Amino acid sequence: MKIKNVILSKSYTGFYFDDQAAIKKGAKLDGFTYVGEPKTEGFTSIRQTGEAISIQLVLEDGSVAVGDCAAVQYSGAGGRDPLFLASEFIPFIEENICPLLIGEDVSKFKELALKYDHLLVNGHRLHTAIRYGITQALLKATAITNKLTMAEVIRKEYNIPETEYNPVDVFTQSGDERYINADKMIIKQADVLPHALINNVETKLGKNGEILLEYVKWLRDRVLKLRANENYNPIFHIDTYGTVGIAFDNDVKKMVAYFATLEDAAKPFKLRIEGPVDTGDREGTMIFLRDITALLDQKKINVEIVADEWCNTLEDVIYFADNKAGHMLQVKTPDLGGINNVVEALLYCNKKNIGSYCGGTCNETNISSEATTNIALACHATQCLAKPGMGCDEGFMIVKNEINRVVALANSRRK
Repeated sequence: MKIKNVILSKSYTGFYFDDQAAIKKGAKLDGFTYVGEPKTEGFTSIRQTGEAISIQLVLEDGSVAVGDCAAVQYSGAGGRDPLFLASEFIPFIEENICPLLIGEDVSKFKELALKYDHLLVNGHRLHTAIRYGITQALLKATAITNKLTMAEVIRKEYNIPETEYNPVDVFTQSGDERYINADKMIIKQADVLPHALINNVETKLGKNGEILLEYVKWLRDRVLKLRANENYNPIFHIDTYGTVGIAFDNDVKKMVAYFATLEDAAKPFKLRIEGPVDTGDREGTMIFLRDITALLDQKKINVEIVADEWCNTLEDVIYFADNKAGHMLQVKTPDLGGINNVVEALLYCNKKNIGSYCGGTCNETNISSEATTNIALACHATQCLAKPGMGCDEGFMIVKNEINRVVALANSRRK
């Protein structure tokens, strides 16, 4: 089956582009927007509309396979590609990519994905968002052609043993509504919660971590109060955006001692801390996460560290995994470019016995979320992000329903 036509359109994401540098420097919320001047190149305001580009591949039989070019909420931060705006990149794709796609045979995914993931235009690789969207569309096209789910295509082409398909834990993210949305998560019995968006020391973490400590206590008590039965034991996963390192001057011993207090506050629930340190570069961030992870293990403190910032590309994931820089690595799907890299990253984490978190961003779309959820299922990921958006309900619905559909359909074929 070949591609007959390529159609592009502007799309909107489930959240917004936020200037992380400006927020870390203390930009204040005014309603739902931020006050102040942006600090990251390309931003015209600290918070602005999230955009994507939909790529529709029209196949010979009239079938249409869709992929969405999307970038993370904090574009331009942590070594990422710059802000992704549809008006800038639609003309680029029309001129440089569409003519190449027309006539391509989509009966197989892997080789074609590698081709476009490594494609050079004027000596440069494509923006990660473009590679992300094109490879989603190619995976969907291969699935349509072979009458399989996207998860089944991945298992077949990457030689993943055809064991039973099992649901992946879903991690819901709250955004700034860390109390109301936590209630929603508990009612819906989310496997992992709540994210909490601890991206500022003064108002969300506390100069000595006291604000986050009180929040973890509240979260523990809230689950115990609202859960429908005692069998519901969610994992607490808090994203701290490097603020722990800021508060404790990147002192590993002090940070580990603080995590021990959080462990006690979270009991009887398991706790994960994402992104405790961000040194502004890959090497420094990796070293701190490696040392924190090792000391937690040495002291038998049951808190898991999750790597995020500076663990962006497939090469980064391999580097962090080889150095045990975290108990779990977020494979931040749009940052890896082609979704073929997401497959490789998750499988490498599994090989190294490190938690494989098929993540992403609130700033994606339903299309990209469904594609990466299929990959999480195919690769036996430890957990999968509920996305897009920060409203909890919508992202949970999209990802959880896709998991249940694929598991039911793929397992029915195995029987």
